[in-house]
Amino acid sequence: MKLPTLREVGNETKLLLIGIPVFIWTMIPIYHMFLFAISPKQDAFAGKLWPDHPTLHNFKIVFYQQHYFLRDFWIQFWNSTVIALAAGALTLIVATAAAFAISRLRVPGGRWVMNLALLTYFIPAAFLAVPMYRTMGNYGLLNNHWSLILAMVTIASPYAIWVLKQASDKLPVELDEAATMDGATTLQLFRLVYVPLMMPSLVAIGTYAILLAWNEYLYAFLLLSKDTDITLPVALGNFLAADDSPWELLMTTGFIYALPPAAIYYAFRRYMVGGLTAGAVKS
Repeated sequence: MKLPTLREVGNETKLLLIGIPVFIWTMIPIYHMFLFAISPKQDAFAGKLWPDHPTLHNFKIVFYQQHYFLRDFWIQFWNSTVIALAAGALTLIVATAAAFAISRLRVPGGRWVMNLALLTYFIPAAFLAVPMYRTMGNYGLLNNHWSLILAMVTIASPYAIWVLKQASDKLPVELDEAATMDGATTLQLFRLVYVPLMMPSLVAIGTYAILLAWNEYLYAFLLLSKDTDITLPVALGNFLAADDSPWELLMTTGFIYALPPAAIYYAFRRYMVGGLTAGAVKS
């Protein structure tokens, strides 16, 4: 058995000295949210490291929608889920097709289109909100889930195309040539060669688009207004409209709402790290 060298031990110690404080700093807000969720209303602001009488009553109120602000909780949760999944799927379709055309088919002007699309990120999202609102209004899509889905696809697609294009450039061109020599059409090349080889990056981009749409507040607030149409981030904001906000219920709802993206990220974290950095370093 080979013992670690002093240098290796030193590096591991440095990582621990950096990693442990960062982990604790990151977990403090999450821990406080959990404390609010398991605390009775009168003990929510007690400032203790653990409540004297922890309870799951707040979770029961949320699950059974036993508060004014929670009367449409499960509908809004479903809205968030549908919008996030639809935005993720459409972003994948658009970005995968565009990256394939730019990188593998060498469509004239494709690189210029991709670079111009990335320039939109220099404009703050708040500046684009009013033009987006007016556009959706002109097409009669206000208070329709498709307005938010299309807005999220518009925001996520430039980055998604760029990442997939960089990953696609690393695939050997000989694979395309061999498939073409075997009689594969462009569609078969895309479906049987390109998509399977790009799967790690596709999973990463799909996860990115889903999480982006799941956490969106500004466009959801502007484009959707009915209580049965809004997403949970907007519904959570409504808690702050009251003079005596039920903070324990707000934190409980937020804690529940944070669980799905945490589970998605944990399940696909390997693809997120590898897929989003694919092509970042030239070989």
